[in-house]
Amino acid sequence: MGHARYTFRVRLSAMARRALEAEWARCRWIWNECVAKSKAVHRQSKATGEKLTCGPAQLDRMLTQARRVTPWLAEGASVPQQQVIRDFAKARGKALKDIKDRLPQARRAGMPRWKKKRDSRPSLNYTRRGFSVKDGRLHLAGNIVVRVVWSRELPAEPSSVRVYQDTLGHWYASFVVPALVEPLPATGRVLGVDWGVKEIATTTSDAHDLPHAERGRKAAQRLARYQRMMARRRRPKAQPASNGYRTAQTQAAKLNKKVARQREDSARKWAKSVVRDHDVVAVEDFRPKFLAKTTMARKAADAAIGATKKALIEMGRKHGRDVRLVHPAHTTMDCAQCGARTKHALPLSERTYACTACGAVSPRDKNSARVMLIRAGLNPDGVEGARPPGLPAQTAA
Repeated sequence: MGHARYTFRVRLSAMARRALEAEWARCRWIWNECVAKSKAVHRQSKATGEKLTCGPAQLDRMLTQARRVTPWLAEGASVPQQQVIRDFAKARGKALKDIKDRLPQARRAGMPRWKKKRDSRPSLNYTRRGFSVKDGRLHLAGNIVVRVVWSRELPAEPSSVRVYQDTLGHWYASFVVPALVEPLPATGRVLGVDWGVKEIATTTSDAHDLPHAERGRKAAQRLARYQRMMARRRRPKAQPASNGYRTAQTQAAKLNKKVARQREDSARKWAKSVVRDHDVVAVEDFRPKFLAKTTMARKAADAAIGATKKALIEMGRKHGRDVRLVHPAHTTMDCAQCGARTKHALPLSERTYACTACGAVSPRDKNSARVMLIRAGLNPDGVEGARPPGLPAQTAA
């Protein structure tokens, strides 16, 4: 069984806010100490040639010693401080694994960095022994009590909670609960999904294509105005920001938050319609990170392909649908009719796929969506001569 997050807005008293900010100051200090220890171990290993480690067990011992000799650190709860070490170890382990696997630099997870006071938002993780829900209120370790705005009921007992602050200064509590499967009636239909920039999702069903709403482009003019206001009111680094700067900063954050919520809402509604109407969905396992360094970076970021794919996978898991991820290599070069592959990559300006082997002509993205079905072992009706999954592709003459 998987897990799901249920996020709620929380109301903080002045005392609770000060307590959470103090907890975050301690956790941020521990994170930065872990970063310093990791860098020191790396330098020492490079200098001596020995293979030194910096694992969670060593960092836990450092935390125990630090709490023993530092009263300020011992005043805080141990649960969120230990979770900081777990998060750091997970991030560092992912970065080391990517280096070991020799992934390209653009796809590697970076090593954990310093958390600066002005740039990092509070985020505190509590395991089951660090919180409880009583009388509709959330009781956190360290005698911190917050009021939760219960917009819906939790489906099960939560195993952990994350209390964090967003860019607008609002506080939220995100509970992790076991994901309950809500099966939908079978439809007997399958769908292939191809991601793109002109249209976010092109599918084998015209009714389920997801057009690019360009919400970021529509908000760009107002966002640029707020950014110019911030630039005019920016003070030297040593001086505190003015009220005008903070006002413009808040307006820009509100606009960004609104666009993000619009994208999330559109993605979830589209994913629900796809999952409701199809039993099996073949999805291109597309990772749009490399687009950040191309001329399509702004439009690709506005499309939010990664968030839309994540919403589709989560919706499929929630309703018990079969969502199959398909490797994206050569999906625009293969013919969905006969399986032939073009000798060269097609330029983005060429929007029609014409197979030189069988003569099939179709829109480029529609052909790719049908290729997804074939690679997932779900040959659509009317496809004749398509090669079975796993066999090498032919080369077009």
